[in-house]
Amino acid sequence: MARRQRGEIEVRSNGSLRVRVYAGIDPLSGKRHYLVETVPAGKDARKEAEKVQRRLATQVDEQRNPRTKATVDQLLDRYLELLEVEDTTRDRYEQVIRVHIRPRLGALQVARLDGELLDSYYAILRRCRRHCNGRVKVDHSTDEPHECDAKCSRHVCKPLASATIRKIHFCLSGALARAVRWRWIAVNPLGQAEPPRGSVAEPDPPTAAQAAKILESAFAADLWWACFLWLAMVTGARRGELCALSWDRLDLDRAVLTIRSSIAQRDTHTWEKDTKTHQQRRIHLDADTVTILKTYRGECQRLAESAGITIRPDGRLFSPAIDHSTWLRPSSISNRYVRMCRRLGWDMNLHQLRHYSATELIAAGVDVRTVAGRLGHGGGGSTTLRVYTAWVAESDQRAMKSAGVRMPAPPAATNIGNLTARTSPADCEGTGRARQIAADLRAAMTCGALQSGDRVPTIKELADRYSVAVGTAHVAIDLLRSEGRISVSRGKRATVAASPRTKT
Repeated sequence: MARRQRGEIEVRSNGSLRVRVYAGIDPLSGKRHYLVETVPAGKDARKEAEKVQRRLATQVDEQRNPRTKATVDQLLDRYLELLEVEDTTRDRYEQVIRVHIRPRLGALQVARLDGELLDSYYAILRRCRRHCNGRVKVDHSTDEPHECDAKCSRHVCKPLASATIRKIHFCLSGALARAVRWRWIAVNPLGQAEPPRGSVAEPDPPTAAQAAKILESAFAADLWWACFLWLAMVTGARRGELCALSWDRLDLDRAVLTIRSSIAQRDTHTWEKDTKTHQQRRIHLDADTVTILKTYRGECQRLAESAGITIRPDGRLFSPAIDHSTWLRPSSISNRYVRMCRRLGWDMNLHQLRHYSATELIAAGVDVRTVAGRLGHGGGGSTTLRVYTAWVAESDQRAMKSAGVRMPAPPAATNIGNLTARTSPADCEGTGRARQIAADLRAAMTCGALQSGDRVPTIKELADRYSVAVGTAHVAIDLLRSEGRISVSRGKRATVAASPRTKT
């Protein structure tokens, strides 16, 4: 007896054959689901259609067939519905899905995605962020019917940033992985596509001289603002973590700062959440930082007492309220920092202070695992040279005691405990200790005590010899470097330049 064939073969008007095999009930629509494939007309079309019919039937028997005709739009809706992430992360996911994925792929059936289609999709993104595909000629000022004017300009293709393409890839990867688990599809098509290349990190932290200027400008404005930036440089904490700091997490007697939470923001709404890695960390502070924070706390208490208010024990370190009951908005901090740097003539952002802290610690010889621990990098130290495994409090303490750590010195003051009586860095250059150190070294070069190619005393040696902070000694070295008298390169000892020139 001949075996009965499953499904049906239908002859179409153009001579082609359409093969249909029943594959169960669609879990989304609740309707009967069929696997359909068309065989072109030809001499052996019937035999080929029978082969296709057997192949589709085998897929159904082995449960390798897609169970639904759901589109990418439907998959993404379901994916976002079940996704458990922070609100800020969800916002980023929804943005790239709305702007880049739905317009190009949303109407396609999930089962139709394959490696070639996804590779072509990534190629379009790398060519133009507007997905123009070479057809867009004019960038219109509005999508409404209008007469083009000067606001409508000729379209110029600009590639989408590699980091954004990777975000798109991660969204698709998560959604399609769930589609496989739900048996919407049998194979994840991203496995057949070439993943987008990762972007190369190019941190651009401020120099030590720029950091000193930044602190000088901050101290001249507000004490709380100066303390905020000082902690950003010394601890490398994220802006949200700094906004969430509270007095009960600061132990000045043991010189320890505990970071347990962060302030998140979406538009004008802010809320407190866990740190990015969902772990707390304890950061040990140096003597200068402890002194500055004691001065800042005393000033906060004085202002509160003058208003007849007591600062809450769990109040925020940095707060717009006199009782420190509320936190600062992270965006306001970033915006103020950008404006301040713009006035100084630099295009910088607040996150670069985090890079500054990491760069200076690594340059001073602090092991990468300890640096990763201080910064709160997750995933081991993948972000910090990808070699992080563990860190301990003892290593953290050694980090701040390391003589080569070039944290900027506090602005010169007659008394560090009284930050209102101080001179500016410009005055320091003329009459301060850094200027004196630079003058002594310059004299040694003039008399021949230090000759071309000789090594200049280290930062630690200068700090010990003149009884000054490490940052002050570094400013002196930076003055000589700017005059061309010494040669400085990261990781090597400074040497007397071959042909020193005098700064005019």
